[in-house]
Amino acid sequence: MSETVRLFPARPFVGASIAVIRDGRVLLAARANEPMRGVWTLPGGLVEAGEGLSEAARRELAEEVGLDATVVAVLSPTEIIERDAEGRVRHHYVVHPHAALWCGGEAVPGPEALGVRWARPDEVEALATTPGLGRTLAEAFAAVERHTAESAA
Repeated sequence: MSETVRLFPARPFVGASIAVIRDGRVLLAARANEPMRGVWTLPGGLVEAGEGLSEAARRELAEEVGLDATVVAVLSPTEIIERDAEGRVRHHYVVHPHAALWCGGEAVPGPEALGVRWARPDEVEALATTPGLGRTLAEAFAAVERHTAESAA
């Protein structure tokens, strides 16, 4: 779907993203497309009709960086609303993030990612990121920690 089709929408677009955790680091991708080209975020994108949220998150992960992961939790949604100078809604996305554990392989940027990196939470603070990413990452790391503790019990 082109950027112009998403401008000034009649309703929000639903997206899914995925916070893949590996050895205390999270996988980030630099956006290749507008809005927010070059900004670091979680791999993700729009949910397709008939596709579940977790399924969409895993599909986007494979498309953007060539990985798969095990989803361990659904996280709180992030709403991104951008308005133009007249106050009209230019973009409106509701993104449903997921916490996941890395299964193996190495991330490689696909056509939707300018670059990829594994980052510690303290490293993320110094990066230009999408709105709400810090809150989402805190929730993702906590969910993975809970999952790991429950699996060990």
